[in-house]
Amino acid sequence: MTEEFDVQAMIERFAMRAKAVQDRGIPPIEGPDRQRFIAQAKVDYMDYAMLADAKARLEDGVLTLEIDLRAE
Repeated sequence: MTEEFDVQAMIERFAMRAKAVQDRGIPPIEGPDRQRFIAQAKVDYMDYAMLADAKARLEDGVLTLEIDLRAE
């Protein structure tokens, strides 16, 4: 599998997911469910965006993602 795995394509998919979360609307829900949906969207966006910014390398079948969490 490792010879066929495209690390950059994976990173690009996470960037597309982050954009999709950012662009999606809020369904017609109210009250606590609405707040939970919004909170989950924030977490989803953060996770996808961090992975989209990762420096990735695949060596000997081991995928390593490096994510710099220091403030810029």
